[in-house]
Amino acid sequence: MATAPRGRLVLVATPIGNLGDLSPRAVEVLRDAAVILCEDTRRTRTLLSAAGIRGAGRLEALHEHNETTRTPAILDAVASGTLAALVCDAGTPGISDPGQRLVAAAVASGLEVSTVPGPSALLAALVVSGLPTDRFVMEGFLPRRGAERSARLDALHREERTCVLFESPRRVAETLAALVQVLGPERRACVARELTKLHEEIVHGTLGELAARYGGVEVRGEVVLVLAGAAPMAHRTATDAELLAALAEARAGGLSTRDAVAEVASVLGVARRRAYELATRGAPEP
Repeated sequence: MATAPRGRLVLVATPIGNLGDLSPRAVEVLRDAAVILCEDTRRTRTLLSAAGIRGAGRLEALHEHNETTRTPAILDAVASGTLAALVCDAGTPGISDPGQRLVAAAVASGLEVSTVPGPSALLAALVVSGLPTDRFVMEGFLPRRGAERSARLDALHREERTCVLFESPRRVAETLAALVQVLGPERRACVARELTKLHEEIVHGTLGELAARYGGVEVRGEVVLVLAGAAPMAHRTATDAELLAALAEARAGGLSTRDAVAEVASVLGVARRRAYELATRGAPEP
């Protein structure tokens, strides 16, 4: 009895800018795959054409709007012996791109999942940032507004690991300004723009310096922000009573509420949101 062909889902990393970064093994898998799942069929068709790979009849869109509905059919195909390649528009699929839910479902179904590693904007920016790489965290895109954004910014204020963020070029100045407000202007950071492309730009400095550089400037291309971690907290967390006393002292010294909050939060190592809430709410109920 003939053995049924073994299907496989392969995550294939693709160039983040320079087409020369497509590996020989990536070319091999993309050439052999029965189906190539991609965010944008037009962009992937251009990549395949540049590598001399035929794409006709094999490209299928898989993006944030259809990943959930398309997953069962893809799993059935892989279970039946199909070699399916998964790519994103640039870099490693599943990192702030579609694919994570499909991979989780494939693993849960006991299907074979493998990868052809390669380009990654996350790692590329991290290693050129000059910041510690032994412990880091990927934060992806920050929420655009509201309580969720404030909570994430507060978490960054306390995070001791190097942090990597993705950001739209249209919001770089706004995000850097927000980071200055929460993390302070002296935190070290790096802006990596258009990595591996003709107009690659890697700028190191403090958040204050970077916010000044990019404020009011039209930014183009893909952007990755890398932030130094917070200094380790060697002391216990300040109590509400201690914060209120420090806030009162700062305001008695002539500082506005906003400036008092910033100073106390920095000195005592607490989130600005907590200090601000106490400054505006007053002493907690006994």
